[in-house]
Amino acid sequence: MQEYERNDQLDVIIPTHKPGPEFAQLLTGLNRQTKAPRKIIVINTEEQYWNTAWEEAYPNLSVTHIRREEFDHGGTRNFGASLSDAALLVFMTQDAVPADNNVLANLIRPVAAGEAAVSYARQIPKKNAGLIESYTRHFNYPPKGRIKSRADLPRMGIKTFFCSNVCAAYNHRIFDSLGGFDAPVILNEDMLYAEKVIEADMSVAYVADARVYHSHRYSGMQQLRRNFDIGVSQKQNEKIFSRYPSEKEGMKLVKNTASYICRNGKVWLLFPLFWKSGCKYIGYFLGKHYRRLPGVLDRSLCLNKEYWKRMEKQLPDKI
Repeated sequence: MQEYERNDQLDVIIPTHKPGPEFAQLLTGLNRQTKAPRKIIVINTEEQYWNTAWEEAYPNLSVTHIRREEFDHGGTRNFGASLSDAALLVFMTQDAVPADNNVLANLIRPVAAGEAAVSYARQIPKKNAGLIESYTRHFNYPPKGRIKSRADLPRMGIKTFFCSNVCAAYNHRIFDSLGGFDAPVILNEDMLYAEKVIEADMSVAYVADARVYHSHRYSGMQQLRRNFDIGVSQKQNEKIFSRYPSEKEGMKLVKNTASYICRNGKVWLLFPLFWKSGCKYIGYFLGKHYRRLPGVLDRSLCLNKEYWKRMEKQLPDKI
């Protein structure tokens, strides 16, 4: 068993942007947990959209406002971590909602017990999720949990590094020792951190009984933009993704989803499946080759536009 902190004191860190009613559900759900957070640390952009009533309703809520152009997937979360001295950090997104009152207690168990350096929760679809999105959640977040280590790389490949900051717990001491999240980073800060954990001969836990409601209803263009950012992220981290490519996993998802649709007798859903899958691939392909694209084009294709604005100022010759 690896040596970890045995203190299970935890803080929850959430970056927000124009949070709405769903965020209020998240705050309520967190404060009903059997293992309640000591503090809920929010790093918020667009201060004018912040509801100050939340701070009055939840005394353990602390908010720091930043400018939108300052937000970074890795850097902002690192900043949130610097505001905490808890042994355990739980990162969440504003659109995740706990499915029950035991999410945090279950999530932190393998980290507090010294079985993993980071653990992530199971994402289950919301009520308005369609058949395709529901199956995607099941594909990426199956009902059985597991602990992943370096020994899984030959069989699982890129899936060994799969992790999601939609809801994930981190050993704070190890987080600091590994340098936290990469920053600046366009996307995938959680997977890039998980890779560091695995390469340091530690483990990543997927905790299936820690469940949060989280799903999306992306259009084809939204899928294209998101996957463009994924492609850029993989290009910028070629040392990792060239050794463990993700294309086979993407094809497996499409094939399995098509089979699931047919088994359920809803063959008309094959068209939106192939359309959105095509958009994903086009976005991913363009992202992987972003350096060959005109600057105006790749900046218009991306989802995370603030990243490019910041990088153009900081490292104009390296992007």
